[in-house]
Amino acid sequence: MAGKLKIRWVRSAIRSPQDQKDTLRALGLRKLNQIVEKEDTAGVRGMIRKVHHLVEVEEIR
Repeated sequence: MAGKLKIRWVRSAIRSPQDQKDTLRALGLRKLNQIVEKEDTAGVRGMIRKVHHLVEVEEIR
């Protein structure tokens, strides 16, 4: 795994469990439609997998 990931928060987390809300915060997402760039690591991929239904992910080469 190399490169970066562009992560965009696209769906509300209002009815989501607290651990998923905490995962969004850990990814650095604070507001809906916010975009963050993270290194492509196994830990980040695991967090994305947990909230995959709330975010869009794009690989940056």
